[in-house]
Amino acid sequence: MRKTLYLLITLFTLSLSANALPSLVPSPPRIDAKAYLLMDHHSGTVLAEKNADKRIEPASLTKLMTAYIVAYEIERGSISMDDEVLISVKAWRMKGSKMFIREGTHVSVDKLLKGLIIQSGNDAAVALAEHVAGSEEAFVELMNQHAQRLGMTSTHFNNSTGWPDKNHYTTVRDLAKLTRAVINDFPEHYAVYKIKEYTYNNIRQSNRNGLLWRDDRVDGLKTGHTEAAGYCLIASAKQNDMRLISIVMGTSSDAARIATSRKLINYGFRFFDTRLLHKANEPVTNIRIWKGEEEELPLGIEKDLYITIPKGQYKKLKTLIKLDALIEAPAKKGQAYGDLEIMLGDKLLLDRKLVALKDIKQGGIWRKMVDSIKLWFQ
Repeated sequence: MRKTLYLLITLFTLSLSANALPSLVPSPPRIDAKAYLLMDHHSGTVLAEKNADKRIEPASLTKLMTAYIVAYEIERGSISMDDEVLISVKAWRMKGSKMFIREGTHVSVDKLLKGLIIQSGNDAAVALAEHVAGSEEAFVELMNQHAQRLGMTSTHFNNSTGWPDKNHYTTVRDLAKLTRAVINDFPEHYAVYKIKEYTYNNIRQSNRNGLLWRDDRVDGLKTGHTEAAGYCLIASAKQNDMRLISIVMGTSSDAARIATSRKLINYGFRFFDTRLLHKANEPVTNIRIWKGEEEELPLGIEKDLYITIPKGQYKKLKTLIKLDALIEAPAKKGQAYGDLEIMLGDKLLLDRKLVALKDIKQGGIWRKMVDSIKLWFQ
């Protein structure tokens, strides 16, 4: 049976005076929407939700995946922002919201992306899909492959635009996964989502995300609307080092989706804090390693560790480190040798594997003999 060493770290723990006021958090605001979700972007902690796993129609929120794939292909080097895209009849004839591209003309990927994100152009979506994959049908296959890769297990796409279709659906929770990927994976492309207006073909159109004018903290992302889906909005807002993602689906009007989103965002910033506890690939602790070329093995975590908790609770956090009692060389980078647990009182908030941050080879004959003797006495 594996023996484990327990180490309680009190770096975050300070005693509270008897007169300290308790931190109180009210219930989330009442939101008149078919489904919604409020999440901290960094930690992934859900602060409020309703029908988050219910199948819904994504409408033009679909274009987040279309834009994500275009950014993915640009980073991969298969296309570039300067590519001139020949506009097809199909793209030109698309109904609904448009950037008003014309059949037979050439438009750069850069301009089409702006038309897609800022103007929510269905014509831009089809043109980009055809440029990336040769046809919209082939692009849809890529959309569903990326959805599975991102863990969007309750999502199926049937077009690049969000045009209503019974086989085109998602959930609020899946949309949150996609939104985090849009922000995290290609931050240089994310800057487009906060542009308030764009002019193409002498037609100026405003970004449909009305929060960009009403809240300086908001810097994206996308609206959607069909008769069946109602008025939808995915918004992201940043205050200091904390970023929130708000998703509301099926509200009654543009004004309603703005108001409900603001309620959720204000609630999150008012009552919660997000902190970076440990950075990826930096030592959390060191442990003795026996019979190796070195005597200490640094242990850390593979991804940045953020935590979201009610305001005023940070000083009550405790870190519990559980380590293998005996580690012998060789050690391989990335191999787990313990666990890191974050506690708030008696409640376990999260845990992460502690992994070796470097390789350590076996020592020579003399080192092995000396350590064997030491271990025998221990």
